[in-house]
Amino acid sequence: MTAFKPRETLTEQVARHIENLIAFGQLRSGERIYESAMAKEMDVSHGSIREGLLLLEKRHLVRNVPRKGAFVTPLDEHFVRSLYETLELYLTHTGRKLVLQWQPEDMARLESLHSQMQACYQNNDLMAFLELGIEYTKASLAYADNYFIVSAIEDLWPSAKRCAFVAFRQGGKQVLEDNLKHMEESIQAIRDRDEEALASLLHSYAQQQSDQVLAALDQ
Repeated sequence: MTAFKPRETLTEQVARHIENLIAFGQLRSGERIYESAMAKEMDVSHGSIREGLLLLEKRHLVRNVPRKGAFVTPLDEHFVRSLYETLELYLTHTGRKLVLQWQPEDMARLESLHSQMQACYQNNDLMAFLELGIEYTKASLAYADNYFIVSAIEDLWPSAKRCAFVAFRQGGKQVLEDNLKHMEESIQAIRDRDEEALASLLHSYAQQQSDQVLAALDQ
């Protein structure tokens, strides 16, 4: 029997479209988002745009300012360092649980995603690489066993994707190579059930990613 999969709502479609415009730099840091223009562009109602923007505010991509409108969240040093510091805290917590509890099928999943990302790197397919990177990180969340952590990380992914694209635009393939190296090392730490090694890798990776994004923003 095929599992029921609800269709994506119009609000979610609108939010995803605007999310991608922000993540890939077509709507810039601090830029105002005009509801009328966006509604016309997408051929939807103002209400749908407004609901989508509220959803994106929850995902930290938009700030709705009373009587002024919606603006793309500024991508500055405070935002970037806060993002990676928070991701490190959450992912270290779930990573430690994964190290202690993983099963053979979990390792097979991680290694499969790593292989797929290597193929994307060879084919220079950035979009697929980024999406697989998110799937790789999500694979550990089954062990979080914490509603609030899982929910919080889901809301941080769009900002992580946005920052990853900024870093890639400046650093090119070196950024992808750094990602693949981190994955290889983290998979080994998980396989060895070495909590401290994984925590150290996550700390170094978060710092490296943060520095790469900020270097790109300075250009």
